[in-house]
Amino acid sequence: MQAPEQVREYARSHDMATTAGHARGFMQANLLAVPQEYAFDFLLFAQRNPKPCPIVGVLEAGQYTSELLPGGDIRTDIPAYRVFENGEHTATLADATPYYTPDMVSFLIGCSFTFETALQDNGIEVAHIAQQRNVPMFKTTIPTTPAGIFSGPMVVSMRPIPAAQVSDAVRITSRYPSVHGAPVHVGDPAAIGIEDLSRPDFGDPGEVPEGCLPVFWACGVTPQAIVMESKPRLAITHAPGQMLVTNARDQDFLIP
Repeated sequence: MQAPEQVREYARSHDMATTAGHARGFMQANLLAVPQEYAFDFLLFAQRNPKPCPIVGVLEAGQYTSELLPGGDIRTDIPAYRVFENGEHTATLADATPYYTPDMVSFLIGCSFTFETALQDNGIEVAHIAQQRNVPMFKTTIPTTPAGIFSGPMVVSMRPIPAAQVSDAVRITSRYPSVHGAPVHVGDPAAIGIEDLSRPDFGDPGEVPEGCLPVFWACGVTPQAIVMESKPRLAITHAPGQMLVTNARDQDFLIP
């Protein structure tokens, strides 16, 4: 499926293991929705932590669509949602409408799936797309800067990159700061608190073939780790790897 509207419509009534590789050339976004009482705290948290939480859109309380998803509905157009109550993951569901109280503010956060088209166009294979799997994601020992009630660890996504192409991957992705930008770490996973690449906290296990290095990018699943630690009374997120596919072009987020 190449049109964002097609992906969103399909997501309303079908299972999708991941949105990676769909609607090539369009931006994908993470979701965190919280009651209005927490909205300023999270906005401040994102401002202090732009690497894992680059905000690309905000839907105010009672607003369920925007120019990023024209004709869409933030409550239904993501393949799977996760519900957290007091920091506990209590439900995963295809339609978040029953939990979307009128005071929910929705934050859309840039996703690294957006720059994968650029990697592929420059001859860098994206392993999880080639394998039709979800990208592996890990909690790390990299701290975030607290704001209000929110604090906790950074989450990263991992892609194996041939050693000779790592510098190219850094250069290419650094031009997309609104979707996490350049990697936060290259090489030894233990240096950022990751013990086993075959046991991700989110997504599918990753392998690093001979001749490749593990490359780690800040990840928009960070808010889920923050929610687990900070325990707001209610939060709704996307399920990791199952994103909102927007109508914004990835080229719109490319800087010179």
